[in-house]
This record gives sequence, C-alpha cells and structure tokens, in this order.
Amino acid sequence: MHNVQLLINGQSRPASSGKTFKRISPLDGSVAAIVASASLDDVDHAIESAHRAFAEWSTLAPTERRARLLKAADLMEQRTAQFTQVGIQETGSTAAWYGFNVQLGANMLREAAAMTTQITGQLLPSDIRGNIAMGVRAPCGVVVAMAPWNAPIILAVRAIAMPLACGNTVVLKSSESSPTLHRMVAEILHESGIGNGVINVISHAAEDAAQVVSRLISHPLTKRVNFTGSTRVGKIVAQVAAQYLKPVLLELGGKSPVVILAQADLDAAVNAVVFGAFINQGQICMSTERVLVDEAISARFIEKLIDKTKTIHAGHPLTSAATLGLMESRRAAEHAHALLHDAQLKGALLPLGIQIQDTLMQPTLVINITPDMRLYTEESFAPICTIQRFNGEDEAVALANDSEFGLAAAVFSLDLAQAWSVANRIESGICHINGPTVQDEANMPFGGLKHSGYGRFGGQAAIAEFTELRWITMQTAPRHYPF
Repeated sequence: MHNVQLLINGQSRPASSGKTFKRISPLDGSVAAIVASASLDDVDHAIESAHRAFAEWSTLAPTERRARLLKAADLMEQRTAQFTQVGIQETGSTAAWYGFNVQLGANMLREAAAMTTQITGQLLPSDIRGNIAMGVRAPCGVVVAMAPWNAPIILAVRAIAMPLACGNTVVLKSSESSPTLHRMVAEILHESGIGNGVINVISHAAEDAAQVVSRLISHPLTKRVNFTGSTRVGKIVAQVAAQYLKPVLLELGGKSPVVILAQADLDAAVNAVVFGAFINQGQICMSTERVLVDEAISARFIEKLIDKTKTIHAGHPLTSAATLGLMESRRAAEHAHALLHDAQLKGALLPLGIQIQDTLMQPTLVINITPDMRLYTEESFAPICTIQRFNGEDEAVALANDSEFGLAAAVFSLDLAQAWSVANRIESGICHINGPTVQDEANMPFGGLKHSGYGRFGGQAAIAEFTELRWITMQTAPRHYPF
C-alpha cells in the first residue's frame, strides 16, 4: 500500500484538511493507496507555486530545458520495474502494458526535449516603411493538466511534457484511479532538476472532483488547460473553461471503426482488429469498437475473427501468463456487462458469450448490432468488438461516420487508391490504412473530431497549443503620421 501526498513547490505534503481517500486495487479489493485529497487552498497553493516558478523556467535556455527533460526520460526507463509493480496493483493490467507505457512515456519526454529548440517565429511583411514585424511564440504561464488512468504513464507524460518544453509550468491533476503512478511521473521530473514549483500534483477524492476542477480552471493564474478523459467530463471542463475564456485542449472518448473492404488481406485485418479491440482490455480511447465488413467477404472474415479471438484470454496479471489483465474496477466490468446484456436482449448474436467474474472479463464479439442497442452508440471501454456488414463504399462510410465520436479509424484494402478514398471520407482526427486503430507515436499530431475533442497533442502540432502567438514590431526608420 502506498501513501500518496500532494506535490507543491517541490515538497510532499498532506492535504491541508488532512482528508484522504483510498484507491481500491482491482486485483483483490485491497487498498492500493491512501491518497491526499486536496482542498481548494491546496489547489491555490499549487497554482501559485507554479506561477512563481514560471519566471525562471520560462527564461531558461532551451538547451537547458532539453537537458533536464532528457534526464527525466532516462530516469523513467530506469524505473520500469517500479512502474510495472505499482501499475499492476493500481489499475490491474499486464506487465507488458506498463512496460510499453514507460517506453512511450520516455520517448514523449525525448520528443518534447527536441522541441525546445523548434519553437520558432517568423518575419512578416509589413506595408509600413522601416517596420520589422515578427510573429513570436512565447510561453503561456501556468498550464493545468488532467490525465486519466487507462494509459497512466503515457497520458500523464503527454499532458505535461510539451507544456514544460514550451517554457510553461504545470499543475497536474492526477486520476483517482492511478494517483501513485501519476505522482511517480512528477517525482521523476522533479528529480531531473526542473526546479521547485515547475511541476505540481493535486489529487482529490471523487466527491470533490467538481470543485477542484472548477478552481483549477477558474484561478486567475491558470492560462491553459488540457484534459484527456471521457466526453461527459470533457464537456464539463469545456463549459467551465468557456466561462473564464481559458483555452483548453480536449482528447475525449472514441468508438473507432475499422472498415474491411472486399480486397482486404483478411488475416492482416483480423490481427489488427484483435489487437486494437482487446489490448489493455479495450480500455483505450482508440480501441477498435466497431468492425464494418463488406458483405461479400463477411462470412470468411467473421469466422477468422472468432477463431482468433478464442486464442486471446484475460487473467490475473500476477498469477497468469494470459495476454490480457483485469478491468480497472468492478464498476467498469458491470458497465460492460450491462451493454452486452442489453444487446443480447435486443437480438444481437454473441458467439463467445458473456464471461465476466468480478474484474476479470474475457474478450467478446457482438454480431448483428442495431441502432436501438446501447452498444451501438455508447463507448464500451471494454474488450468488446461489434460487427456490421455493408454493401458498397458509400454505406461503409455512412456507417463509419454514424457516431458522435471521431478519434481514430482504420481501413483495410490491398487496393490502396480505394482505401485512401474511403479514409479521406471518414470523420476522424486519425485514420490508418492497413493498420490498427490503436497506434501512437510521440511526434504525431494526436487528437479527434466531433465529440472526441479538439486540439492536438504531439510534436510540433502541440507547440501551437501551449504557446501564445504574439505580433511584435520594431520601427527602424522615421515613421509618417497623418496628424
């Protein structure tokens, strides 16, 4: 069991009220962590600490910021075993998943480090004689970052690395489900020498979420907000931010479709679907939730998909060599069961049935899904993949776009011109041709459309999100005025 405190101005401290909450492990129902539950005073102190640290961090030479971020990346990799041990206990997935989290998290730190010298401006043509006009990108100030539990290391790093690289300071609001992991990410950055107050961490009990989030956003010293999580909460974050005219980057839910065209390599498509649908128990915003397959090849494809899915099993990550681990909580498993039961009652075919015991859920497929079923529209965030048939490209595109979400998608066909045409018509921020929907690289522009959010994380695209573009001029010759 871990005792997780707040991190404010480089110091670990309990909540000012003394309040704590418990994170319950999905492994066995034991207490994984006792966590400080921040008061509004704690929120204010964290933001004020970040504001004080901004003066020095924002003026630090870019190569020095780069060196400290690179050191943090090395420290993160050195602690892979510790992250893995805590991750299994806290959120219940497999050692392989947390190892991948550390690897990509370290790469994101290195990519952010590389961006410190790529924050450029431009000279702009001016009609005023002797006037040098410039577009200059400058740090914003205090950035509030809110990360979820499902890819705990990757998404915590993504929330804070580019804001830091751009010269901002950060207050990270950790997830109630992965507070220890998020605190560990911040500790590594602090140990890398970025300085007191440059990174701060606020944790809170679930019942305090609304007031803590509201104060984090509304505080006058907060200049930017980024949030990764559910669309429901993302809408609340956006509404609060709008009240205070705070720019916000949102990466929200998804219901990613994979379109299998008639000329697809069926074995490659099956492998990509199984990976995209079931990795991390389907608890990824990019997870393949919907398979759309051409009627002409549907029988062969479905048979292959069922056979492949039968080879994938979930088990206890400490006592089993199973491919998949546990669901994040009993509540998550119950939500998945409710969606499957509703679909079954309304006529869907479940060739692998419903196999859920406590937080252990086996992957399953749903055939003949219809719009009246909850699973048609709701994000399952579970190892569930639905299958629909289509006739022709137009119907395939219409079905792919028949969702409020628009994060990731994929198209499979050996006719690349056809695949490109279909991919360009799908309403998503990300689309992969002959690849899985679950794919992430540190330098890629990551984000969605529609109810999957707006703005982009990753590489140069993130520079615009975490800097202010200023117009600055310098008059170098006498200037004529009309009066």
